[in-house]
Amino acid sequence: MPPNSTKAIRILIADDEAVIRLGLRTMLEAQGYRVVGEAADGTRALDLVSRLKPDLVFLDIKMPGVDGLQAARRLQRDGNTPVVILTAYSDREFVDSAKASGVLAYLVKPVRESDLRPAIEVAMSRFAEIQALRGEVEDLEDSLETRKVVERAKGILMRKLGIEEAEAFNRIQRESRNTRRPMKEIAQSIISDENPP
Repeated sequence: MPPNSTKAIRILIADDEAVIRLGLRTMLEAQGYRVVGEAADGTRALDLVSRLKPDLVFLDIKMPGVDGLQAARRLQRDGNTPVVILTAYSDREFVDSAKASGVLAYLVKPVRESDLRPAIEVAMSRFAEIQALRGEVEDLEDSLETRKVVERAKGILMRKLGIEEAEAFNRIQRESRNTRRPMKEIAQSIISDENPP
């Protein structure tokens, strides 16, 4: 991460202790990060995340109401915000729970300023990798869906027009090129014409 890129990273802090939030805010801002919000409980943190869209969230494990791990699981389901857990607990059960919640870094209080940048950089890097993998999976799923739809449309054309598979494919491809519409869309319209609602 380039040195000046910290200014672009917008962070939300959620901890039920005001003094911890203040200390963390001070350390983060001293390193050039931008703290965009603070919360004393998980419910408020989730609300602020949806409104402020921070780049990264620090969550304390033990908070009233929705705790940090529950909030982390919800954020993980949405898949748009990396989470760093901030806690006084280093027991194996808490670490395992944090891993299962999808958090990307785990800091034990009291946090030292020197621990912040490495945790943030690792969390942001892993998050970028996860997002890239999600994009690849979506692309593969779309390709597979397109292939299925095109295969089905080819079968319809072969049966209706008495043509070979290659010719059916060429017709779909040609129509796609001529109309500048995706092959999947052309294939879906062939299927719809064959099976009207």
